[in-house]
Amino acid sequence: MNLRATGLLASARQCPSPNQDPRPTSCDISLLVIHGISLPPDEYGGPWIDQLFQNKLPPDAHPYFTEIHQLRVSSHLLIRRDGELVQYVPLQQRAWHAGQSCFDGTSGCNDFSIGIELEGSDETPYTEQQYKTLAHTIRLIQQHYPAITDERITGHSDIAPGRKTDPGPAFDWSHLRQLLAEVD
Repeated sequence: MNLRATGLLASARQCPSPNQDPRPTSCDISLLVIHGISLPPDEYGGPWIDQLFQNKLPPDAHPYFTEIHQLRVSSHLLIRRDGELVQYVPLQQRAWHAGQSCFDGTSGCNDFSIGIELEGSDETPYTEQQYKTLAHTIRLIQQHYPAITDERITGHSDIAPGRKTDPGPAFDWSHLRQLLAEVD
């Protein structure tokens, strides 16, 4: 299967999101953005992330959901605490994950990036299984999108400073780099 043609990862559970659109034709996919998400905040498991990205989040299921249930957002991928990989948007499509953002002088990062959410929060350490799944997924993506070099892997907080904090101080960048070196 040609990942670049289908944009779908065979190892991922598919959970299609309507929150996507075509990328501008002039954009080369050249950035990978790592995010952190938990719904409700600091709680893990459950159907809430899938439902948020599918515009099905029930506002009455948790008080926090009344604030966010009308958001129209998505990510290409999610890595759950147990390492499960979930795909919402084909990689060649534009997911709505970065918002107002800028990387290396270019704004509108959704146009040229792939977004990977990690189920977690800024202050809770991510799991070893998440790091392993992330490292393997990054290397697979880089095989098909070589413009995403290791230097073009960044956090949401780096492309939206002052607005976003994820994946947060609990994310161990040096550990990810070590695992990426081992996957080579």
